[in-house]
Amino acid sequence: MIKKIGLLTSGGDSPGMNACIRAVVRTAIHHNIQTIGFIRGYEGLIDNNYIEMKRESVSGIIHKGGTTLKTARSERFMTEKGISTAVDNLFKHEIEGLVIIGGDGSFKGAMELSKRFHIPIVGCPGTIDNDLVGTDFTIGYDTAINTVVEAIDKIRDTAESHDRIFVVEVMGRDAGLIALRSAIASGAEALLVPELKHDNDDLIKKIKNWRASKSSKIIVVAEGDESGGAFKVAELIKKHCPEFDLRVSILGHIQRGGNPTCMERVNASIMGFNAVKALMTGRRNEMIGIINKQVVFTPFEKSVKHIQSLNKDLIELIEVLGS
Repeated sequence: MIKKIGLLTSGGDSPGMNACIRAVVRTAIHHNIQTIGFIRGYEGLIDNNYIEMKRESVSGIIHKGGTTLKTARSERFMTEKGISTAVDNLFKHEIEGLVIIGGDGSFKGAMELSKRFHIPIVGCPGTIDNDLVGTDFTIGYDTAINTVVEAIDKIRDTAESHDRIFVVEVMGRDAGLIALRSAIASGAEALLVPELKHDNDDLIKKIKNWRASKSSKIIVVAEGDESGGAFKVAELIKKHCPEFDLRVSILGHIQRGGNPTCMERVNASIMGFNAVKALMTGRRNEMIGIINKQVVFTPFEKSVKHIQSLNKDLIELIEVLGS
């Protein structure tokens, strides 16, 4: 029977991480398991910066964005010395299982850690990008796209008042999943994402046809798109369509923050609860996900970031509705 587990959040923060932390800690307490929370992810593991998590430690955090355990991207953990120090600290605390809430880099770190410290490690997918295999939605994605939609709704008010084109850049260096669903939900007229090749001539032709039929024009661009981002797209449009009034809006880190949505809190709680149950039953080196409302487990090596093609039906949907 496991008596003590470790818990950390790593990589980029995402709304819902606190709900997951709360579920891990309270599930562990229910089963008489002690939880040690490491501050600032793998950095805290190396520095032995920790707190003992009690019931009151997670009181009143379910509705808050970010992570109360703090997070960081650790270059030191990429070194042999850093990993060895982290392993030594886990031994000192007599940790018998580890829950890691994070994304692609966090789970790659977990795989390296598991090669040297043979305890069960379970991951909960915390990233706004929704780019991990093994879950329909990662922790943070639903809140992020709702934040984007709310922002674009407000931008459209100004776009309609001035008959403007707005090029809105959203997060997504490698994946256009934030851009895709937020573009559909906000009624955007065009979408540019890393996964799709686009023809500049087609884009310009489409824009010129908007003059008669649309009072506002929203183009959603993922930051990793081949065009080079929102300002590059704006330069192209200004060159070929000087008659249009055009503005650029980069939403940036507001997409990471904010109170998590109801669905976010529920899914994160389910994942945190099942993370502890998984450790208790001896599962290891797996990410917990929810697919078709069912809890599933995916090995870390299969869950880490995979560039997939976007849903063709959703691509057709935005082409038809945005025309």
